[in-house]
Amino acid sequence: MSKNNVRIFVVEDDPSYRRMIEYVLQLNPDFEVVTFENGRSCMDKLHLRPDIVTLDYSLPDSTGADVLKRIVNTDPSIKVLILSGQTDVKTAVGLLRQGAYDYITKDEETKDKLINTIHHILQNKELSNEVSRLKEELGKKYEFQNVIIGKSGPMEKVFKLMEKAVATDITVSVYGETGTGKEMVAKAIHYNSKRGKGPFIAVNVAAIPSELIESELFGHEKGAFTGANTRRIGKFEEANGGTIFLDEIGEMDTNMQAKILRVLQERELVRVGGNAVVKLNARIICATHRDLKGEVEKGKFREDLYYRLLGLPVHLPPLRDRSNDILILAKHFVDEFCKDNGMEKATLEQGAQAKLLEYPWPGNVRELKAVVELAAVMCSDNRIEAGDVSFHNTGKSTDFLMEELTLRDYTNRIIEHFLHKYDNNVVHVAEKLDMGKSTIYRMIKNGDVKMEE
Repeated sequence: MSKNNVRIFVVEDDPSYRRMIEYVLQLNPDFEVVTFENGRSCMDKLHLRPDIVTLDYSLPDSTGADVLKRIVNTDPSIKVLILSGQTDVKTAVGLLRQGAYDYITKDEETKDKLINTIHHILQNKELSNEVSRLKEELGKKYEFQNVIIGKSGPMEKVFKLMEKAVATDITVSVYGETGTGKEMVAKAIHYNSKRGKGPFIAVNVAAIPSELIESELFGHEKGAFTGANTRRIGKFEEANGGTIFLDEIGEMDTNMQAKILRVLQERELVRVGGNAVVKLNARIICATHRDLKGEVEKGKFREDLYYRLLGLPVHLPPLRDRSNDILILAKHFVDEFCKDNGMEKATLEQGAQAKLLEYPWPGNVRELKAVVELAAVMCSDNRIEAGDVSFHNTGKSTDFLMEELTLRDYTNRIIEHFLHKYDNNVVHVAEKLDMGKSTIYRMIKNGDVKMEE
């Protein structure tokens, strides 16, 4: 970090000791050192906004504790280092609790301790600035126009709803088929809201075994169950100050639904195996490919939780209903892929465009991205022709059967295919294949079936 113009106030009534500290600090040409002999003169210049104040505990006009309190109340970002001849631990602890950054005793090691502490402050400041910069970049990355590409009528409605969503902390429920971009919408809402600098915690409810989901969401205390060797903070707690995104909320069993309802109502939770109440301050965004109202009518989803989660509903249209956006998206993905891979820009020729428009896109935007990226690799002379565009979801099974795999390998391949198709939603895949979800979880755990990232 460049320490240029790091302003340090030195408050010390002993002239020789004050000159010694000033000399030591001024050995670093990047430090601007200003000295004071009492607390009043320091406070009079506090509008100059020092980064650091070294403060003698015993001053002629006030105590270091009094000056510390006034500095903290004026600008809590200023780091105050107390220098004192006292070694009383109780005094040191009290000052640290009042807001002092450190307590340094006056002895032969004071100079080294002071320099090391200041370097530590500046390293932390550098890290904090870097985190802020990255969060600002992340916010720009998720600006609406960078996340959701399209100008069709259905998407204009989505944009208007997203704009309303960022203005408040209202719960948002995002509906749409697999591959329509539900998580991207959730991230865009989060990073453009007042919580944008807080954490965004995404949880795929369907990918977590039912026996682990309570611990995953709410955390657990040490010894809560076999294997709980340490305390674990849950996803809800991690999301404090930010947003928790509950993906595929429709796959949650009714027992867990009741627990989630209580947490949302009370805005607090208790970790598994614990008694302490943890207050929550997290925005809720949920998503599902299911018709939750229909699930309520079937008795598979609690009606009270449905209305608690409904909030502002955002329905993402499937790509087949956004025909005007298909080519816009395709060109965007091709340009992005070529840029990321250092390739010359490729163009979509008329035949390729026609082929893309004729396809029904069952995998939605995710499938389109995969198809055009492959086409960009396969094309010649940076011109994507119709022959470069191939669809994996053709329904043909001849190549699959000609591999002559074992029944076990075929089974694994089928499960992996459907896990990819349905966003690793184990519950939904189990329903589609008419098999037990515990069987799929076991196959994943044993490594027979791999879930894609």
